[in-house]
Amino acid sequence: MAKILIVEDDKELSHIVQLELEHEGFATATAFDGREALDMLAQEAPDLMLLDVMLPRLSGLEVLRKIRGGLQAELPVILVTARGETVDKVDGLNSGADDYIAKPFKIEELLARMNAVLRRTERAARPQVLRNGSIEMVADEMKVTDGTKAVELSRNEFLLLKYFLENKGKILGRDDIIRTVWGEDYYIEENSVDVYVRHLRTKFGAESIKTVRGMGYIMQVEADVQG
Repeated sequence: MAKILIVEDDKELSHIVQLELEHEGFATATAFDGREALDMLAQEAPDLMLLDVMLPRLSGLEVLRKIRGGLQAELPVILVTARGETVDKVDGLNSGADDYIAKPFKIEELLARMNAVLRRTERAARPQVLRNGSIEMVADEMKVTDGTKAVELSRNEFLLLKYFLENKGKILGRDDIIRTVWGEDYYIEENSVDVYVRHLRTKFGAESIKTVRGMGYIMQVEADVQG
């Protein structure tokens, strides 16, 4: 259950939004000025902040800038304002807002925007793990294991293995491999791909990547080995 910190000095509106969000299954907390919002961040640990721009003591944009420059830099923030000028939207997004909604708004639109931001945040926070059989790669951390054994790879070996794992079951031609691993503008002879494939076969077994004569290579799909 995601917790939402509602920062809004209009207490009636704040209460309405709070009731609607709790009805949808969210946990909520409320703050009524900018300084109170910053004070509540640590104790409430929200998953998302709805932040009004026009606040007493400290404006919403000032709060946002402090968040982005501090320990809560990754906190998703949706700015809420009664003003509709383009400059406000630009200022908010340039200050690090994840989205922007203008009053008056329908609760359905607010919920849609919140859920979209929360989904993006969840995907970004989730490490990308690629598997095939006993091979497991945590792509963001550049970690590769084969069963319980850690496997050391060069940068190009890592990128080549990642490309195979992302496209397991598909035939990959040498030209596609070169463009993806080395880049469009990098000159490399096609037989260099063969050399790197041999390196991977040495580390993960001769059957890990198979040659498709005249077409390229394929990493066949194998049942993932968990635990």
